[in-house]
Parts: sequence; structure tokens; C-alpha cells
Amino acid sequence: MAKEATKNILLRLDPALAERLQTIAEVEGRSVSDVAREAIAALVEQRRTDHRFRHLLDENLARHERTLRRLREDD
Repeated sequence: MAKEATKNILLRLDPALAERLQTIAEVEGRSVSDVAREAIAALVEQRRTDHRFRHLLDENLARHERTLRRLREDD
């Protein structure tokens, strides 16, 4: 099975949060990266179904669409 490409991201955490993350990883016998990926994936999925976030997303899309139209009209 082919391994998926990954992207490295530098993540700065408060020392106390980093220690808690490390503890979770150690207790579960997993890497810190694996635990962080799981938490981030859960957050992304939560946002995808959050009505408030979807509203903000729609507002941002509309704003960017207006900006792009203005740029195109300047040609």
C-alpha cells in the first residue's frame, strides 16, 4: 500500500499543553504527532458540521468572490 504524502507543520504549544499532549501519547502508546493529527482531524470535522462556522465560511467566500470580481474588472 502506498504511503500518503504528508506536510510538515511547525506547531507552537504552551508548555503545559505540550506536556499534557505528551502524556496522552505515552499513556496510549502512540506518537505525539499521531495524537495531534487525530485531534486536528476531529476539530476539522466538527467545524464542517457547525452552523456558525458554515455561516462564517459563506461570508468569507462571498467577500473573496467580490474581491476577485473587482480585480477582474480592473483589467
